[in-house]
Amino acid sequence: MIAGMSDTAQQTEPAGESGAVPDEERGRAGTAVPHEERRERLRERRMSAYRSAEHVLARPGFRGTLREGLAALKAAEDVYDLDERSDAYGDGVVEALERRIAGLLGKEAAAFFPTGTMAQQVALRCWAARTGDRAVALHALSHPEVHERHALSQVSGLRPVWVTTEPRQPTAAEVRDLGEPFGTLMLELPLRDAGFVLPSWDELTEVVAAARDRDAVVHFDGARLWESTVHFDRALPEIADLADSVYVSLYKSLGAYGGAALAGPRELVEEAKTWRHRYGGAVFQQFPTALTALAGLERELPRLPDYVRHARVVADALREGFAAAGTPWARVHPDPPHTHEFQVWLPYDAEALMEAAIHAAEETGRMLFADAWTSRGPALASAEVSVRAAALHWTPADVRDAVREFTARVRG
Repeated sequence: MIAGMSDTAQQTEPAGESGAVPDEERGRAGTAVPHEERRERLRERRMSAYRSAEHVLARPGFRGTLREGLAALKAAEDVYDLDERSDAYGDGVVEALERRIAGLLGKEAAAFFPTGTMAQQVALRCWAARTGDRAVALHALSHPEVHERHALSQVSGLRPVWVTTEPRQPTAAEVRDLGEPFGTLMLELPLRDAGFVLPSWDELTEVVAAARDRDAVVHFDGARLWESTVHFDRALPEIADLADSVYVSLYKSLGAYGGAALAGPRELVEEAKTWRHRYGGAVFQQFPTALTALAGLERELPRLPDYVRHARVVADALREGFAAAGTPWARVHPDPPHTHEFQVWLPYDAEALMEAAIHAAEETGRMLFADAWTSRGPALASAEVSVRAAALHWTPADVRDAVREFTARVRG
């Protein structure tokens, strides 16, 4: 299994199914443009097509302009008293945000962090000190293992132990039978690089019980936990109650400028704030991020269940559209989606699919796949699809039409 890549992840496949370099990617003298330059041009064209498209499935704030970002901050004035004095080193509006998050998750306390990477390192090192065991059991595709440059071991002196490498959630049997001791089990809910997959509620409770049987504490990497309530059919406090501590992102689904929070027992959170300072996370002022996070909790959080339900409508229409277009092999994963985000897999070269998505958007004003396509092997690629407010007006017919337009350009 190749872990999911970001927009800047390296792709080494030639452009087009035949491997030929398109004319527009050749230099003036007819020589092929270096791959890195070609890939950067594709990225720039893709983002330009996205910004100009009238219809997309999602318009997250981080892809907007600075002016749009400032407008989002201005719109936060109805969620907090702007006549209060500004924050300094985590007080004021930051403390208000921490109390709100702790209440939503049913935990005693919460601490704001500038990044999720910092929040989770601090949580896991605090638990290691309490358990006396620096081994952290986690999935090989979890965020710390794939996207954080080995920070757990290189910065915090922790020892990651893989429960499984399979592109699914760990099982209770795998936790119970892991061949070495560990002090903390970290579960990423949902597991993004496996396709935003979640376990069933029964599977989750069994995995947690297996960790408890081994006298381990349980930490949830809940960067996207906010949107898991539909799949689990449980409220946030009941889900979070299974874990000793929970990390949540404030921008991935809520649309804040950035930031994260760690929630758990008050004593752990107070220690975490000490380590936050030591890690350089005691930022002088954070009111822009805190205000946009409060606005996200007020406006986006209640809408996430609608996004999840509509993602299933979009996924069904995508599947139907590719079948009607005669695509030899296409997959929506997971099927149905567990959250408002999922993967689409197609039997084509990644650059050919990006070209098709760009051309369809430029010519029709409708962009079905705004994220980068990632190569998964010869003539096989996948892309992440996010369904948010911008997609709610898309009907199944709209999606099927967009698939037809897209596949025509793939083959053309």
